[in-house]
Amino acid sequence: MSSYIVTVEPLGREVECAEDQTILDACLRNGVWLPHSCTHGTCATCKAEVLEGDVDHGASSSFALMDFEREEGKVLPCCAMPRSDVTIEADIDVDESIEVFPVEDYTGTVVELAEIANETVRLVIELDRPMGFNAGQYLKFTVPARDGHPAVDRTWSIASPPTENSRLEFHIRRVPGGRGTDGWVFGGLAVGDEVSASGPYGRFVLKVGDDRDAILVGGGTGLAPLKAMVRHALENDAYEGHLSLYSGGRTREWLYDVAYFQDLAQRYPSRFTFRPCLSEETAEEVASAGEDPSAYGFGMVTDVIAAEHPSLSGWAGYLCGPPPMVEAALKTMMGKRLFPRDIYREDFFNEADKASGGVKSPLIKR
Repeated sequence: MSSYIVTVEPLGREVECAEDQTILDACLRNGVWLPHSCTHGTCATCKAEVLEGDVDHGASSSFALMDFEREEGKVLPCCAMPRSDVTIEADIDVDESIEVFPVEDYTGTVVELAEIANETVRLVIELDRPMGFNAGQYLKFTVPARDGHPAVDRTWSIASPPTENSRLEFHIRRVPGGRGTDGWVFGGLAVGDEVSASGPYGRFVLKVGDDRDAILVGGGTGLAPLKAMVRHALENDAYEGHLSLYSGGRTREWLYDVAYFQDLAQRYPSRFTFRPCLSEETAEEVASAGEDPSAYGFGMVTDVIAAEHPSLSGWAGYLCGPPPMVEAALKTMMGKRLFPRDIYREDFFNEADKASGGVKSPLIKR
């Protein structure tokens, strides 16, 4: 198999890249950081320019990389593979305070697979060796070939703190017809099975040592990387500011780990606040079930935030979940005087978003 040299400007770094390997993968495995988020050609975070050489654009979405952009020499390194020696120029804004861990391959053993909410499971795997990562990053899993379908990759965020570097937790929501969920995690994966994964990936990470108060908003399983951040901040004194976590769900049956976060809030009252929010359940319904309605916010999570925070000026924001929720929370925070440069986001795209183009904002760090 042929391989080529990829030169990354403005760093001047050179890496070897196989013809069937994406440029992003080659760079990350060699400790050369490129901006990225989804790693499957949907979000356009990694968009770069080809200065010299030829590439195969692979599975890049036509929404994330339009035809005229391809003609102008733009490329998505997460999908593009070299067809000659290549020089690319990327928009590299490296935060020197964040450690870069090279991507490696791992074998994991499933030690827990349990339902925790409607259509949602907690997956815990034991890696064959410790992995260094930052709170908020994710792994890429190989979904095995099955029923005539080839193997595919799926990505899920790590819900564990970096100090737990061998036993990793993930929260996975079922996607109807999804190869990775319906076809694997919810369709036959069991405790004791071995899985193949690589990582760590992603730049949606806790800004360790920050002294600003921070508001964290998770929709659905967007809670996973935020759980890693909160645990790392509290258990390892990794964050100096106060953390306010908002978790949104339609009803209580769609929320999970509520008691866990409530316990954390009681143990760290001066450092952490937790607010679960219900968009389709009322205070009266919660009370009739024997629970205290004051423990919940009611309405869309953005409405609860808007009502409880006259201003977010000087704060930091972390948003994670489905693109529409992330976009709505972004607008709410900006309306509360939280500057775009201080908002960090991770949109949870799925394969259907490749056809629709998803929802993106060029203003916000990813």
